[in-house]
Amino acid sequence: MSALSATAAPQEILARPPFEGRLLIDGRWTDARDGARLERRSPAHDALVACYAQAGAADARDAIAAARRAFDSGPWPRMKGAERAAILRRVADGIAARRESLALLETLENGKPLAQARQEIDAAAELWHYAAALARQLHGDSYDTLGEATLGVVLREPIGVVSVITPWNFPFLIVSQKLPFALAAGCTTVVKPAEVTSGTTVMLGEILLDAGMPPGVVNILVGPGSVVGEELVTDPRIDMVSFTGSTTIGKGAVAKAARTLKKVSMELGGKNPQIVFPDADLDAALDAAVFGVYFNAGQCCNSGSRLLVHEAIAADFGRALIERSRQVRVGDPLLPDTQVGAITTERQLQTIDAHVRAAREAGARVELGGSTLAGPGMFFEPTVVSGVSREMAIAHEEVFGPVLAVLPFRDLDDAVALANGTLYGLSAAVWSKDFDTCVTAARRIKAGTVWVNTFLEGHAELPFGGYRESGLGRELGRQAAEDYTETKTLHLHLGRRTDWWLPR
Repeated sequence: MSALSATAAPQEILARPPFEGRLLIDGRWTDARDGARLERRSPAHDALVACYAQAGAADARDAIAAARRAFDSGPWPRMKGAERAAILRRVADGIAARRESLALLETLENGKPLAQARQEIDAAAELWHYAAALARQLHGDSYDTLGEATLGVVLREPIGVVSVITPWNFPFLIVSQKLPFALAAGCTTVVKPAEVTSGTTVMLGEILLDAGMPPGVVNILVGPGSVVGEELVTDPRIDMVSFTGSTTIGKGAVAKAARTLKKVSMELGGKNPQIVFPDADLDAALDAAVFGVYFNAGQCCNSGSRLLVHEAIAADFGRALIERSRQVRVGDPLLPDTQVGAITTERQLQTIDAHVRAAREAGARVELGGSTLAGPGMFFEPTVVSGVSREMAIAHEEVFGPVLAVLPFRDLDDAVALANGTLYGLSAAVWSKDFDTCVTAARRIKAGTVWVNTFLEGHAELPFGGYRESGLGRELGRQAAEDYTETKTLHLHLGRRTDWWLPR
């Protein structure tokens, strides 16, 4: 694999040969059986930045077979937790050592600012360290209160072979929210990154092999979801599917996985509100509102894409919001002062544009932005939409772009009703200096995470996931590795068992 450095000027970086990636199957790098190739062009520069072997169905079946063998007869599930933890720590150290190469490739393929990509690599390394700690803490239970003749033991065993399917918006961070925890539990895996942002996951394969991961424990396939993903959710040799992506695709994956009753973990979409009350620290709330919707160009399931503002301050806060949004710097993600980079795919750019046009047609006002920016590359202006009613699509459907819908509310009850007025329930934020207001709202909002007087902060120790159509299950937290296990009851009888037909 070719090395990358982020220390050069953008022109020099783009002039280098593209990153070359292959498939990782059973501990070996290989080309696709049919010789298929896939190219990735930078969404910010329209330059060729990566070339890959493109897996087909046969390659997927090979990878699944390798993972199955590694689980059924390989050493990984049978290692001591301390031994698995040592390898996971070496992976974390390897990620830190290759921080610049990983961040640069993620920026080139995804279009996000390089400074943000570096932060994500750092956060990912921490997740691998945290998972290493959990590998030593997995345990079952015992019951010595069932009578003199009975001892109950509950074991926690790895569930088996896990499909890990990740999206293009946070390719390295999200694979690191899944893979190390599955490995900590003793599972083996087949990983399919989004085909447009596969590079950092392929690099991770190199790091895993260098750290001493046994063959077949982690297999990595670059290829389309319609082919590779289909195999990973339908093959009966797969025991669990861990998927992050859109709600529509996630529903389809759940339906297909149900044919063989696989366990599923789904982290899906969101339409997340930030609720601002009049007594809030308004400058802090303003900063969070701007950050929350423009972070990662709004291509974030946790994006604060709805701003609910109390009607008493809506006008003044709205003006300040527009002025602050005008100052957001959009441009080349390789430049250090860029805050918003490119939209990752042309399809997503078209989707964002369609949402804004539909909002205009429905009677909303586009106060700022609302258009694509001239290339090269695919960019969308930071956009603020007001005059939004709760019936409009932009008020309750996920845009997945740098577009903020602003809605006023009357009181706490109205704010909670608005917050819960979507099919999603991933996250929310409440801004107020009043403790009662914050806790009351947080308890009534149907969301997996509610931030109070902050937004988009995360820690490995805190579970992450959503209510309703935002997904199934949770990632992170002390139960993260347990999610990749099955429990088994051992009912132990002590002494001679009495025959059932004899009188007592």
